[in-house]
Amino acid sequence: MLRQLRYVLLTLMTLSAALPLAAQVRHVTTVNPMSKQSYMEVYEYDYVDIQPQFPGGERGLINFINKTREYPYHAYKKGIQGRVLCSFIVGIDGRVSDVRVIRGSGDESLNREAIRVIGEMPKWSVGKVGKHAVPVRVVLPINFRL
Repeated sequence: MLRQLRYVLLTLMTLSAALPLAAQVRHVTTVNPMSKQSYMEVYEYDYVDIQPQFPGGERGLINFINKTREYPYHAYKKGIQGRVLCSFIVGIDGRVSDVRVIRGSGDESLNREAIRVIGEMPKWSVGKVGKHAVPVRVVLPINFRL
């Protein structure tokens, strides 16, 4: 009985010591932006202390997308609408890179236009972990409605 109680107490102490470490785990993925041999650690948007932000905040981002987005002629004539879900990386200098379509709209011209709009974005404020700037992956939907 005493042996079992000692085992339970030891197990509880071990688990409680491990909990603060688990809270510090960051979700990091690797991206190969240039070649097969260079990799960069990229933090996920929800797991950084300070998230990257578009100049002017969320309202500024919406205004930028609405001003920059041009409906592709082919899709407009056929009445094609959709939503393109894209991901990109905000680097430690605030520049947008590695733009990709996660889920396309079904029309390639809408997908290309979403990539073009994101590629034209100005520098963002950088994401930080502690006091250090880190590259952060951002996921952004671009809507096309007639």
